[in-house]
Amino acid sequence: MNHLNDTTEQWDLEIKPKASLFDLNLKEVWKYRDLMLLFVRRDFVAQYKQTILGPLWHVIQPVLTTIMFMMVFGKIANIPTDGIEPILFYMSGITIWNYFSTCLTATSNTFVANAHIFGKVYFPRLVLPLSVVMSNIVKLGIQFGILFLIMIWFAVFRDVPILFGVNWLLIPLLVVIMAGIGLGLGIIISSLTTKYRDFTVLIGFAVQLLMYATPVAYPLSFLKDKSFAPIIEWNPLSPIVEGFRFALFQTGNFELLSLGYSVLFMLVVLVIGAVFFSKVERTFMDTV
Repeated sequence: MNHLNDTTEQWDLEIKPKASLFDLNLKEVWKYRDLMLLFVRRDFVAQYKQTILGPLWHVIQPVLTTIMFMMVFGKIANIPTDGIEPILFYMSGITIWNYFSTCLTATSNTFVANAHIFGKVYFPRLVLPLSVVMSNIVKLGIQFGILFLIMIWFAVFRDVPILFGVNWLLIPLLVVIMAGIGLGLGIIISSLTTKYRDFTVLIGFAVQLLMYATPVAYPLSFLKDKSFAPIIEWNPLSPIVEGFRFALFQTGNFELLSLGYSVLFMLVVLVIGAVFFSKVERTFMDTV
């Protein structure tokens, strides 16, 4: 008597609809971590593949912006810098702000910019915005390295001490919070741009306005008697920028309570962003 062979096919991956909007399947995202690293490399290499200066733009951009801030806010407007050397004050604010702005603008274009990939192959869509956040860590590291070299120069030639201490442990936490806010807001906007393309036009303008509503070019202490001070103080990015300077220079208006507000805001936008992203992910190929 012949026995029939079992011909049941075994599949490594089964693609099926999500059970709920909160079903992000983070385990699957972790399985695709190698792909995420490939996207990180792609983002970093492709951006400067046909440029003359390449990654040097990560150095040139913050340096030129710092010089402009020193001229406009330092010399013309005569805004104080809380006793911090002006070049260090402006460079530190620009360094942490650039990380947020690049995370936000890049993740806000996730669906539209990668529709050609999404339509050909399956992988967890959350991999792409996460790869953007990771690739920008490299850029942040380069700019922070330049800032640190300038701090060393001031320590050697101007007797401005580098104040190492436990405050420096705040820096990784502040970067994570900034990344979370940039990611959350970015995927919310990315979800909206699948139907409303004008959001992509507005995002660059909005980021510029937001920078001036954040103490990047001025300290919070400068706004003490200003009527619009509460608006700046309620900006969840303000405690992060102030905290970054406090960690480096041990001066400025920084409180852990205000940082807690930033953490709460980060969690809210991440949850809202996850819901939007999960919902749009199902049908965005029909609208992009």
